[in-house]
Amino acid sequence: MTVFQSAAVPFTSQEARATLQEACKVAGLASEDARLIRLGENALFVLEAERVVVRIARSLDVLDDARKEVAVSAWLHEAGLPAARTTHHPQPLVVRDRPVTLWHFIDNGGDAATLTDLAEVLRALHQLPVPEALALPQLDILGRVSERISSANGLSDEERHFLLRKYHQLRTAYGALHFPLDACAVHGDAHSDNLIKATDGTIVLIDLERFAFGPPETDLAVTALEHSLGWGTRAEYDQFAERYGFDVLAWEGYPVLRDINELKMTTWLMQNVNEDEAIAREFRNRLFCLQNPDAPRQWQAF
Repeated sequence: MTVFQSAAVPFTSQEARATLQEACKVAGLASEDARLIRLGENALFVLEAERVVVRIARSLDVLDDARKEVAVSAWLHEAGLPAARTTHHPQPLVVRDRPVTLWHFIDNGGDAATLTDLAEVLRALHQLPVPEALALPQLDILGRVSERISSANGLSDEERHFLLRKYHQLRTAYGALHFPLDACAVHGDAHSDNLIKATDGTIVLIDLERFAFGPPETDLAVTALEHSLGWGTRAEYDQFAERYGFDVLAWEGYPVLRDINELKMTTWLMQNVNEDEAIAREFRNRLFCLQNPDAPRQWQAF
């Protein structure tokens, strides 16, 4: 079902809430108790009474990704890998020119998933045969990055040119890599925050929009970079690599994946610099590090 609105407006928390309210009317859901839980690539709201999570994407440019994540959810459920599940509503909806998907709320037991949990989920995922009917796209590891740079407000011409130059350099370097592991279904944003440990102890995989077919090293490199940023201990990372069965840090191609992920993390944060002063400061910190590769990475997680 589609609600058309031709006016294009910036994706702010206020615009996300307006989209939420219209989407809930379309879906027949109560939105009075809606709570914003995240504003990043998407806006995520939880409807406490309905026990539904509403996921709002930034624009129709990513409508195919929304369709894909609905299909991936169904596939993982059929394959027996616990993952976020959509509600019964036909979806994705398109509301105010934004793709909207609706998901069953997952009861969190209060304990965070560990890197060992992540390693086990990724190992299981990477071993799943991918049905042809799913038609997973080939991984575009730098997808959306150039668009973020080109459309960003608050960049000087020099900064924009620097980021675009780095983007093109990394795309070339990535194309020259030779991966030791077999290509498979990859999550595309594989960090432990995209796991929920349910009250019954089940580890549930969420945030399925970046799923693709590509090198599993790309999933593993996310945890490796977070380790190098100090977002976890060496022992935790070693357990992750051991449980998965491959240490991407020891692979000669890892520095390219590291630099790609740093650029992605920086441009992702750049989208919300007008929402919060702390975000704006952290974006500037990350940009400085990209411009000065030898500078210490003292990055804050968002």
